[in-house]
Amino acid sequence: MNLRTYPLTTCALLVVLLASAARAQQASPAVRAELAPSGTLRVGINFGNALLAARGANGAEGGIAVDLGRELARRLNVPMVIVPYNSAGAMADGAKAGAWDVAFLAADPGRAGEIAFAPAYLEIESTYLVPAGSPLKTLSDVDRPGIRIAVSEKSAYDLFLSRSLKQATLVRTPGVDASNAMFFRDKLDALAGLRPVLVDLADQHPGSRVLEGGFTSVQQALGTPKNRAAGAQYLRSFIEDAKASGLVARLIQSNRIRGVTIASAAR
Repeated sequence: MNLRTYPLTTCALLVVLLASAARAQQASPAVRAELAPSGTLRVGINFGNALLAARGANGAEGGIAVDLGRELARRLNVPMVIVPYNSAGAMADGAKAGAWDVAFLAADPGRAGEIAFAPAYLEIESTYLVPAGSPLKTLSDVDRPGIRIAVSEKSAYDLFLSRSLKQATLVRTPGVDASNAMFFRDKLDALAGLRPVLVDLADQHPGSRVLEGGFTSVQQALGTPKNRAAGAQYLRSFIEDAKASGLVARLIQSNRIRGVTIASAAR
């Protein structure tokens, strides 16, 4: 999958991040102790979501989630280490095990028991891809008996569909790439996913179609394990500042991300 590249050089990234420095809220010792208790900020990154993070040909990590993680570490005045994952579900499971200090993943009620989320910084519509010749025309057509939907296990849209579907069957596999491959290989009826990803797949598979509309809007957010009240409040302020200062908008542009919307300011 090649939704876009990460062309940002180190100097260009520095310019983008320094542009928000004047608005940066300095972290108190209490916040730093909660978010980076080891002295290093361990940031969970899902490299299975190519919209938010990817590794370049030389192995360098990039993407809006990585860039925001670096800016957070700068404001905390601590080094950052990336804790990599290939799926959001596996990363969410890492919260209880204490595998990371903060993580970039979608907020969902099914994850709220273990993770305290800041307000979303991005919204991404979720919908379905159907194969060439499919009789499915609308979102409501998909939720019918006998319809099999490929989905990345424990993704935000899997969690949503697990709560909302009445008749269709979800066929799960770990990771976005695996669910995409299963959809085409096993000739399933629909593939659930993020619209920009599905549009890219449709371009690669002539005849396949992305349905109009979306069944949910995934709220991409930043979270920390529960019971870190000071840290959670700081993350809220950090994300709201990143949106208000234009940092999120600049990172969307510099990382050439398409098909996403900056989340509204939290009330």
